Amino acid sequence: MKTTLNVVIADDSPLVRERLAMLLSELDGIELVGQAGTGDETLQAVERLKPDVLILDLHMPGNNGMEVLEAIKRGGAGPVVIVLTAFPYPQYRERCLKAGAEYFFDKASEFEEVSEALQQLRDTRGGLR
Repeated sequence: MKTTLNVVIADDSPLVRERLAMLLSELDGIELVGQAGTGDETLQAVERLKPDVLILDLHMPGNNGMEVLEAIKRGGAGPVVIVLTAFPYPQYRERCLKAGAEYFFDKASEFEEVSEALQQLRDTRGGLR
């Protein structure tokens, strides 16, 4: 039985969400189940949709991505979190990984890494569910 990896995209830029959605649509076994543009929307989407993976921006209105990450990981299991940010400073990377993010990528130079990380997760975890 083939399993699907369910993904939610959280970014305040509609353009980035659209670009990520296009990227995901090209991957077998990866399904975009929701999108969010603010921290509050992200928390609601994760609670409601229970995705396997959350692609998370750090700078969003409302709860920022760091607060969202901490809230999600505080609850235990939660989704695999891929942080995708335009602010790839070492202190942010360290703080995100310490808070439980599994991946941390720079939007400017590592955008395509998201695709590779998702394919790896899909292949190694069989879709997580």
